[in-house]
This record gives sequence, structure tokens and C-alpha cells, in this order.
Amino acid sequence: MMSEGLNLQSPPVKVLAAQLQQCYRDCDGLWLLARKEYGRPALAVPLVWMQGTILTVDQDGKAVKMQDESGSFTVQGADKVPKGRPCLSAGKYVMVMGLVLSCSPEPILRAVKMTALTDSVLHRNMWGLEVEDLHRNLP
Repeated sequence: MMSEGLNLQSPPVKVLAAQLQQCYRDCDGLWLLARKEYGRPALAVPLVWMQGTILTVDQDGKAVKMQDESGSFTVQGADKVPKGRPCLSAGKYVMVMGLVLSCSPEPILRAVKMTALTDSVLHRNMWGLEVEDLHRNLP
């Protein structure tokens, strides 16, 4: 697992599924997010913040398939994390913080936290803009 030895004191990086699919590993095995389109250097993304709609939940609640505005991704370990409100059902819009396990062909995260955001349309509507703003301004 990539979590051993990582400093997870820094905040998670907000990303979309399509951005995470374009990540690559450096010589130390860390996932790096290329940000050339924003004129910024690559950014290590051991811990990410993603938002999306739950498509499916496996029978034991361990894995969740989600989709954001750019593509789909999988969240593992959903049964072992704190959840703000019950959120593990298809159709719910949720936030997930997770460790990046894989980026291609589809991102896979190990959940650290999940929270339902379904009650606020603002969260869904602003998410893409929040992510873009972050990458335009984060050095």
C-alpha cells in the first residue's frame, strides 16, 4: 500500500476523475497530477477529495462505484469509514476523501471519509469550478 510512510498531514487535493486518470508515478512511487494546462508544476496526490453520484454499492458495502462530471471511479473500504449521514445508496451525491490506489484505466481510492451532500444542489453545481479554481491558484 502506498499509505505507509506518507505524510497525510496536508489537506486532500480536489480532483475530477478525468484528471486522476492522467496521473503518473514518480521514481518514488507517488502519484503526480500533471497541471500543464494551468501553467503549474505536477502535484503529488496521495490523498484526494472527490465528489460524485453513487452508481452502485456492492452487497457487503465495501466498494462503491461513483461518477462525477468527467468520468467514473471506484471507492474501496467504504464500509470502514466515518459517514456524516447514511450515504451508501445509489443516486446519492457524496464527498469522499481517499488514498489513491490506482489511476488508470479508472481511478480507485481507499476511502478515509465519506459524507452525503445530496441535500445541497450548490455542492454539485459548484464542484467543477472549485476544482478548476484550486488548480489555477495552487502553486
